[in-house]
Amino acid sequence: MELAGQFLVAMPGMSDPRFARSVIFLCAYSDEGAMGLVINRRAKDISLADVFERMNLPAPDLPEGAPVYMGGPVQTERGFVLHLDARRLSPEPLGIPGGYVLTATQDVLEDIGTGKGPDPYLFAVGYSGWGPGQLDQEIAQNGWLTAPATHEFVFHTDRDTLWEAVVRSIGIDPLGLSGSAGRA
Repeated sequence: MELAGQFLVAMPGMSDPRFARSVIFLCAYSDEGAMGLVINRRAKDISLADVFERMNLPAPDLPEGAPVYMGGPVQTERGFVLHLDARRLSPEPLGIPGGYVLTATQDVLEDIGTGKGPDPYLFAVGYSGWGPGQLDQEIAQNGWLTAPATHEFVFHTDRDTLWEAVVRSIGIDPLGLSGSAGRA
């Protein structure tokens, strides 16, 4: 099962409040574990302009009110830029199926601040991570749905309606979801 470049959608019975109604874009998935970014939960009390100010980066072309997302509870002091600019595949970025790129270096932020960065992009602090086999177990226990990711959903869909939109995209009425797993 290849999940990198796909969505994880929290099921209604998700017991961890950090992930309730979350949509996670999976950046990496292997036998060694998985890593993704929650893309529908804005960080409270911080904007991208605040991040630039704290890092002493110029930001003359930064869009007004550019959001920061809470990518997850791991390494919340670290920032990640999810984008589509394949020219940024070296030296460190991670190429993800579907044409996505994950960058965690300061140069991409400098370029965003001066209007030369990738467009579209999504900036998140922290990430969501799973150890070997952990995510597979959570999916089997009805904790997550998986769904195809699209550029429209990742970068352009309203964050307040994203969870419902992704669930509907796989042919499921969100009102019909149950928080408990069953066996037939």
